[in-house]
Amino acid sequence: MNSSIEKPESGKILVSLPPLNDKFFGKSVVMLAEHGPDGSFGFIVNKPAKIKLNTLTFEFGDFEAEIYLGGPVRVDNIFYVHSKGKEISGSLKIVDGVYWGGKVEDIKNLILSGALTNNDIRFYAGYSGWQPRQLDQEMEENSWIVLNGQKSHVFESRPASLWKKIMLSQGEDFAPWVHFPSDPNMN
Repeated sequence: MNSSIEKPESGKILVSLPPLNDKFFGKSVVMLAEHGPDGSFGFIVNKPAKIKLNTLTFEFGDFEAEIYLGGPVRVDNIFYVHSKGKEISGSLKIVDGVYWGGKVEDIKNLILSGALTNNDIRFYAGYSGWQPRQLDQEMEENSWIVLNGQKSHVFESRPASLWKKIMLSQGEDFAPWVHFPSDPNMN
């Protein structure tokens, strides 16, 4: 079913196909921050955790940012993706308008000055990671389609509906997947 000719690489998104029945990756959209011979690394961008940053840490004051489930690796750590690029030293570009990491002091200063809002940054509990060739194997198993990543994928105003929106945009071959049950045994 995987008609995608795109290959995983930094700046691409992985869109799970319904046979990937996994509590973390089922119906997920993952922005790849890095992909290479040493493995792959990214963040699930469409799964809000229904927890606010200021309930987990006071490091950013009373900044009420939503926490997202970034993936199953190191879920006890907070990571961030933002749109501020050079304003945050040490940031690494993923795609135009999307950067990850950078100096936490710069983040704090931009938040306190009001120059960084919820529209500019996403915080993730954990990340998604693959060992060398692991993602390639999942591609061969048709677990994912690969598309070009865009700023709107990360900063979507309704992230929980992003997977469905992308699947419907892929044409009639993919539309039936939108109604595929999360647990096929419940069909």
